[in-house]
Amino acid sequence: MRSDVKKINEKTPYQDLTEGLQMFASATSVEFNTGEWRTDTPVYLQDRCKQCLLCVPTCPDSCIPVIHKKRQDFDFDHCKGCGICAKNCPFGAIVMREGR
Repeated sequence: MRSDVKKINEKTPYQDLTEGLQMFASATSVEFNTGEWRTDTPVYLQDRCKQCLLCVPTCPDSCIPVIHKKRQDFDFDHCKGCGICAKNCPFGAIVMREGR
């Protein structure tokens, strides 16, 4: 069973959902604000950041935007708060805070 993911919402009957809620369309993460799942939140400490960009490729959800070779604050609509970026930052420029 394949569904148009743009038509799935909180009012969709269970019969119209994909088995296991599998997504078959590409680039669907933009459609879903998965940051709502977050229990811990990364905090970007700009004064400590050396722009090494080591955090960027380690983010499994691509939540660290880079503009003109400089990282920006997090995309909290999609950040799930896993903390991988904070563990990989050698300068302590990312710390995890409990809660959203």
